[in-house]
Amino acid sequence: MKAGFIGLGHLGKAIAKRLISEGVELVVWNRTSAKASDLGVKIADSPAAVLPETDVIFLNLFDSAAVESVLTGKEGLLRGGCKGKIVIDTTTNHFETVALFHETLKEHGASYLESPVLGSVIPASQGALTVLVSGGKSAFENALPYIQKIGKQIFYLEEPALATKMKLINNLVLGSFMAAIAEAVAFGERAGIDKPKVLDILAAGAGNSAVLNAKKDKLLREDFSSHFSSALIYKDLHYLQDLARTMKRPLFTGSITKELFGLTFTKGLDALDFSGIYRILKEL
Repeated sequence: MKAGFIGLGHLGKAIAKRLISEGVELVVWNRTSAKASDLGVKIADSPAAVLPETDVIFLNLFDSAAVESVLTGKEGLLRGGCKGKIVIDTTTNHFETVALFHETLKEHGASYLESPVLGSVIPASQGALTVLVSGGKSAFENALPYIQKIGKQIFYLEEPALATKMKLINNLVLGSFMAAIAEAVAFGERAGIDKPKVLDILAAGAGNSAVLNAKKDKLLREDFSSHFSSALIYKDLHYLQDLARTMKRPLFTGSITKELFGLTFTKGLDALDFSGIYRILKEL
């Protein structure tokens, strides 16, 4: 099996390494090519240069603007003859923009599968992500052997933009849980309870969750090296606010949580893991 891979941030690189470990021969491109130097794979000099090597191309980028640049830029995928190709986009996009990506790729004879993932670096390295997929059924069936190498659970939602909307809704829970856990830890410490004990009690009680299990060690050690940054959850919750606006319904916890993560920008902590919101709440 062979695939292209574009975007080697924290999550993208973990997914790429997983594919390599599963025997997929990758050709990669990243804006900063040095990030690919330790993968031992062929490095293309542009997104378009990935296309002659394979019929399947993964994307994992920061946001919809980055995806649009990779698709339509001067040396983007649309410039490289993408007819018959399948683009598997694991980026968390804006729900309106992602619908345009489906149409744009279709106009160029290619298939676009929006495939946002639930989970971060560790489950990605284990092939244990949850993958939500929207797009044509034929393309999905052809891409499934690749998606199965990174995802333990795969949900096919078919209709364009539904997978992205569901990812944003999931991240309402993700961001809210993280903020609540961080605030609870900060409160417990201020009340005079040692942080390890606070974390153990939360894990044994109402705080028991995949979020706490994943971030307990980071909170304990205050090692906030990024698996999923505050900047990313802030972006996702902003997209969710746009969704709420189009649906003409309020967004209560999501809006408050977004503004909490917005504080990380004022402290220069936005590039750290989103569990780093603990630092903001501890200082209050």
